[in-house]
Amino acid sequence: MKYLVVIEKMQTGYSAYSPDVLGCVSTGATLEEVNENMQEALEFHIDGLIEEGIEIPKPSTYSAYVEVAA
Repeated sequence: MKYLVVIEKMQTGYSAYSPDVLGCVSTGATLEEVNENMQEALEFHIDGLIEEGIEIPKPSTYSAYVEVAA
């Protein structure tokens, strides 16, 4: 499955989360690192859901950019 991941710049690096997988977050010093860490976090989180017999959330969010006059 392919999940939307939101990455935000922080003072010390980057943080990431997926709106479809509540409670699954990660951080990294660089964009590459946060992407890798989030990939691992999602896999680990989903493995835990499977192990607990909890339904895996289906991807349902999307992203879009809206241009406004400034």
